[in-house]
Amino acid sequence: MFFFFVGGVEQQVRQVLKTGAGRCIRCGSRADLVDYERVLKLFFVPVWRWPGKEPLMYCNNCSLFFPQSVSLPPPQPPLPSSVVSDVLRCRYCDRVVDAEFSFCPFCGSAL
Repeated sequence: MFFFFVGGVEQQVRQVLKTGAGRCIRCGSRADLVDYERVLKLFFVPVWRWPGKEPLMYCNNCSLFFPQSVSLPPPQPPLPSSVVSDVLRCRYCDRVVDAEFSFCPFCGSAL
């Protein structure tokens, strides 16, 4: 006699604590700070739920949960042209980069 077990544990967003608190480490889009819960599913039916330990960042674009400590900073509003200097900055990590670089030496993204 064979028995097949079809089930698993997944994370689901329970409550959004802060919208746009950072950026996703995978796709770079806006990420929210959320409370989450873990859900045990058997044959695709939720059986048991329990809360997560600490708030996580959640990307709505690629559905990735990640800790807040590794989040990229939130995008900043554009500065007026009178304030913009001739310094080249990375658009993802917002650090100053030399003009001869093709990739950011800090985060590795293309400039």
